[in-house]
Amino acid sequence: MKPNQMAEEEWTESAKKPKAKKQSALMIILNGDFLTKDFVLNNLAYILFLFFLLFILVAKGYYGKSLVKKVQETRTELDQNTADYIETKTLFEERTRRYKMVERLKKKNLVESENAIQVIKSNAIRNDHEEQ
Repeated sequence: MKPNQMAEEEWTESAKKPKAKKQSALMIILNGDFLTKDFVLNNLAYILFLFFLLFILVAKGYYGKSLVKKVQETRTELDQNTADYIETKTLFEERTRRYKMVERLKKKNLVESENAIQVIKSNAIRNDHEEQ
């Protein structure tokens, strides 16, 4: 072989081989070249699992927010019901006061008893009812 011929062969071989340019990591991601790499293809199941976990994490956040909102609504409703109960109880107490009851009973010619109510307990009464 002649020296010129050898130089030509080296030149043609180097021309056939493309020169590898080093791209930055950002450019590889933006171009999508990283998806064709063996690493991604070999670990595709793991990557999909990570995306699934991220999806569950986001869903849990929304579920938590909805629970907090429902708790606040329920607490507000409970406070309103408690206020209604206290108002109704106060109204009931006002309407059933003893002095007002006496005034209402006077219209019907009924008088309040002056004697205290007494409870009589006797075994004789119980025995009479049991025999019948």
